[in-house]
Amino acid sequence: MMLASIAAVSCNTAQKDQGNPFFAEWQTPFGVPPFDLIENDHYMPAIDSGITAARAEIDAIVSSSEAPGFANTIAPFDRAGQLLNKVAYVFYSQTSANTNDTLEKLQMEVAPKISAFSDEMLLNAGLFARVKAVYENREAEQLNAEELFLLENLYKSFVRNGALLDSANQETLKKLNQEISVLMVQFGQNVLGETNDYKLVIDNEADLAGLPDGVIANAAEMAKAEGMDGKWLFTTQKPSMIPFLQYADNRDLRKKLYDAYLNRGNNGNDRDNNKILADLVRLRAERAKLLGYETHADLVLETRMAKTPENVLNLLTDLLGRALPVAKREREEMQQIIDAEGGNFKLAAHDWWYYAEKLRKAKYDLDETELRPYFTLDNACDGAFAVANRLYGITFTRINYIPLPHPDAQAFEVREADGSHVGVLYMDFFPRESKRQGAWCGGYRDHRVIDGKEITPVVTIVGNFTPPAEGKPALLSMDDVLTLFHEFGHGLQALFSDNTYGSTTVAWDIVELPSQIMEHWATQPEVLSMYAKHYETGEVIPQELIDKIRNSSYFNTGFDNVEIMAASLLDMAYYSLEAPAEVDVQKFEKEAMQKIGLIPEIEPRYRSTYFLHIIDGYDAGYYVYTWAAVLDHDAFEAFREKGIFDQATATSFRENVLAPMGTMDAEQMYLNFRGREPDIEPLLRNRGLN
Repeated sequence: MMLASIAAVSCNTAQKDQGNPFFAEWQTPFGVPPFDLIENDHYMPAIDSGITAARAEIDAIVSSSEAPGFANTIAPFDRAGQLLNKVAYVFYSQTSANTNDTLEKLQMEVAPKISAFSDEMLLNAGLFARVKAVYENREAEQLNAEELFLLENLYKSFVRNGALLDSANQETLKKLNQEISVLMVQFGQNVLGETNDYKLVIDNEADLAGLPDGVIANAAEMAKAEGMDGKWLFTTQKPSMIPFLQYADNRDLRKKLYDAYLNRGNNGNDRDNNKILADLVRLRAERAKLLGYETHADLVLETRMAKTPENVLNLLTDLLGRALPVAKREREEMQQIIDAEGGNFKLAAHDWWYYAEKLRKAKYDLDETELRPYFTLDNACDGAFAVANRLYGITFTRINYIPLPHPDAQAFEVREADGSHVGVLYMDFFPRESKRQGAWCGGYRDHRVIDGKEITPVVTIVGNFTPPAEGKPALLSMDDVLTLFHEFGHGLQALFSDNTYGSTTVAWDIVELPSQIMEHWATQPEVLSMYAKHYETGEVIPQELIDKIRNSSYFNTGFDNVEIMAASLLDMAYYSLEAPAEVDVQKFEKEAMQKIGLIPEIEPRYRSTYFLHIIDGYDAGYYVYTWAAVLDHDAFEAFREKGIFDQATATSFRENVLAPMGTMDAEQMYLNFRGREPDIEPLLRNRGLN
């Protein structure tokens, strides 16, 4: 009866909304979303119907007369909500990479609705009673390792989300969760709006002095696209901003652009994020206290490899202590250049990129403009594909007959060496006003097995690289190449997932291992010779440039490490506050950075009011890039020892780290691959911090 009722709900809704593609099986290649058919007004009806269907599925579990067991409680709970998941994957991916005013308004409606439904599930006393019964009887269930891991973490998830609270406190928790969900959306929308709003328009050609021709050409095309033909446009998007900071001789304009970047969300306007962040910090501290934890950081870290805030702080402060002297030496070397040139000023934060570039050329005879012609976007993608092929035997074939999430995107079918289908990979790399900043890997469908049928993943890699100038391909910096390989590593992990169930539990500390280890291959001489080819001549990158890349590997390492440690410590400072956790954001940030001894010439990698990571997903978790760095440097040593394309090592890494992610204990995964605990020495050595 209940199953028939669920089917009727879906069927009736489909009849009412026959044009809504979410209510039909997708007749597309590989079952990808029919992006060309999905319209803004399709989302909310599908979300509402998805919630209704999932609610009925959960009611069926709770009302079952059978004694609770894995097969009649945990497995059907894992399968519940397929329609809701179907629309949510598309909705959240599109609001990140291809949003608009209508979708932004929808986000504000969807956030509290999804939060409320999540609470409804996790605070469902009848459902929790059945989950608890299965958990307490788990030894008798004779579960396999994945099922046991799923059960244990599902039970803990209910507890950590308030299942043991009394009804009054559960109501308080619901209100907190709803407020937090709305503030998270507001924060992100404000950052996107601030980023899109600022434009540095140059109409005097003399102000372009020092900029490479390619940077000038891109700025001219951006201005032309905005109806400002004959002028040059720069924005706070990093592909536009960083080259300007590196090369523009006009110091005042460098400061103007950098200050605009630093002050996003801190301009006292309707997109100001100071109060929003303060409220989020306060609400998350209240939530943690309600759930029985001292701080939000204690709550978050309990299920991670780090376990406690103290362990995180020990790692970060140790590395910061090693990196600060290096950064100070870098500062002194750049000040010497300023003095030698007759500059009557002290190095400031907005000067760092400009004089670092001069220092790189002076010390290593390496000019980034020499490298870019060898790093076209297509070449870099080919390089990443070639590495994956050498390691795992997989192939990537361009698909031209498939719906795309945006016209800029490309699609590839991924196959095993034997030709069997692995999944679909989308790649979308150019900035636009509808896309948030940064780079990330997401998905439109995750791997799982339902009723014996394997569901293959649909993965998307999104970036914000400099678009091609007229008559030229998109040319990447070395940092861009590393970013591409980084996100590609996330993509490989998603493609290789070998989970049966959808409810995976990933320790966030290890989630950056698959991405960061891929960066190591990008600069290996053997790999550079495979993909770094001059876009005009086809010449493979000469050994002289490869040597310069290798010799400059420690370049700016003080800056790089200090800015990421500063941001990580800022994140931990906010979320290590005990309730009531009242903060004045600007004052708190300043005092936190003074406390760690941050030098004024370096800002944290992200300032508070645009620090998107710590709002959604990496709260009390930005440290994971550093924690995972210990893992990735140690893991890559295994490849160095046997050869960077050693098949046995690659197979072990895939089987022990990439495939089981989220289905077993993270520490055990690493032990299974490496045979021992990770060693920090490779990280210290490779970053010049030992």
